Amino acid sequence: PSADLAADLRAILHDALQLDDEASEFTAATPLLGVLPQLDSMGVLAVLTALEQKLGLQLHDDEIDASLFETFGSLMEFVRQRLV
Repeated sequence: PSADLAADLRAILHDALQLDDEASEFTAATPLLGVLPQLDSMGVLAVLTALEQKLGLQLHDDEIDASLFETFGSLMEFVRQRLV
């Protein structure tokens, strides 16, 4: 990961969900789940896979629930905690 986790995460969401330029404007308060139609069950899987591949995270099923994808900020905080 680079020094700018938010930028890394925006790029991952952009690529994994095939978003337009909207991802570049995501802030911590930006809602994701229920707002982005691309973030369905397959989209969640694509994002989790990209997090593992691009950031080297090892994720376990018992760590994952819908609250992670509530907002861009909640997802970023989850990732930040796993990178320590």
